[in-house]
Amino acid sequence: AGWLVRPSFPDKTLGDLVERMLDEKLPVADPTQLVPETEGATPSQLSWFTRRVAEAQRADMPESVASVLDDIELPTLTALADMELAGVAVSHEKLSSFSAELGARADALAGDAYAAIGHEVNLGSPKQLQEVLFDELQLPKTRKTKSGYTTDAAALADLQESADHPFLDLLLRHREATKLKQIIDALDTATGADGRIHTTYVQTGSQTGRLSSTDPNLQNIPIRTEESRRIRAAFVVGEGYETLLTADYSQIEMRIMAHLSGDPGLIEAFNSGEDLHRFVGARVFGVEPAEVTPAMRTKVKAMSYGLVYGLSAFGLSKQLRIEQSEAKKLMLEYFARFGAVRDYLRGSVEQARQDGYTETIFGRRRPFPDLTSMNRVLRENAERAALNAPIQGSAADIMKVALFRIQRELAAAGLRSRVLLQIHDELVVEVAAGEWDDVEKIVRARMADAADLSVPLDVQIGRGGDWDEAGH
Repeated sequence: AGWLVRPSFPDKTLGDLVERMLDEKLPVADPTQLVPETEGATPSQLSWFTRRVAEAQRADMPESVASVLDDIELPTLTALADMELAGVAVSHEKLSSFSAELGARADALAGDAYAAIGHEVNLGSPKQLQEVLFDELQLPKTRKTKSGYTTDAAALADLQESADHPFLDLLLRHREATKLKQIIDALDTATGADGRIHTTYVQTGSQTGRLSSTDPNLQNIPIRTEESRRIRAAFVVGEGYETLLTADYSQIEMRIMAHLSGDPGLIEAFNSGEDLHRFVGARVFGVEPAEVTPAMRTKVKAMSYGLVYGLSAFGLSKQLRIEQSEAKKLMLEYFARFGAVRDYLRGSVEQARQDGYTETIFGRRRPFPDLTSMNRVLRENAERAALNAPIQGSAADIMKVALFRIQRELAAAGLRSRVLLQIHDELVVEVAAGEWDDVEKIVRARMADAADLSVPLDVQIGRGGDWDEAGH
């Protein structure tokens, strides 16, 4: 409840809430004293404080936020508890062999990097890398920081485009292999005695309402690369179950954008069943859908998703590697065809400036005090975040509603199948023998009717013995 009211400053403990809501102090034992003079709160005191804090929270909470608590967050809580207890089966053999392979690859890349500059260097040390890149190799300087010049991944990728040096390429590839190995080793270490990973879902870990996970973090597994497929292939169906089912929403943020903006063109695109980016490309470039080239589709796709995140003409030009003038023209053409999208984006930020917060379809609020800041950087950052908050927040709400309804319905139908993971816009379900048809029917129906939008919520289902095979 405290997080829903103040998502930017979540209270970490009951003590924080007691102080903020009741202006009192929760009794805490002094950890520095060998024989504590002050005792910590007793179970009965904790209960008493919890009850009073809860009542104060309810009294302080707007009606729409209270309904998000009661109708979305509390039912999601029990679904997440079930998922954490169930865990997901993983193959130790697949993880450890891939880890060894990545370790060997990283070592070989490090050797080649040393050969490229004629000496060894600590590839994980920003200070040593700065000396090699900017003093020794005389490469163009990146963004200035307190300790010199940045050597973060984005800056080095930009540098690679302007300064083609073999050391730079080897360094980036070494970094990628090392990072992947760390992810895999963390997964392997987290595997329990039952051969399953029991992650912890953090319900209050984001300002938008999206779930995050920790110990291990399952949200940081890369998507859509060959290596990521190999990691996902290590997540397997558990003993006593037949197969995995994956279900995800297709283009959910763009569908929410169509609904919130009420743009007739975007709504028609989704209701026609035509490929969204081809449909939009045909309108923007003035050609038939069949004549939209892959390059046109890529530009329009970047444009559509970029708008949801407040992308500027400069940002679009950088992303697509085109001139800024072409990016600006593309944006103008887009808004000429989809005017309601432009009006919605402008209007939503203005509304948030007046209200002090944004709101999702379900009433989840996110305050934005910086929208009226005199500091231009703070204000513009808040504007970009305010554009995205209702869209990303609504997507998070829809996924949570689908999740707990599916979990409830599987139990009510007496099925053994269970939801194991919720990662981004995807659910992974472990299906018991003979239950596939019933489970698929429940998952499709509950994901499709999780929200009443002016466009359909399209659900894609996959099946397989591991997470990768079940992808689609």
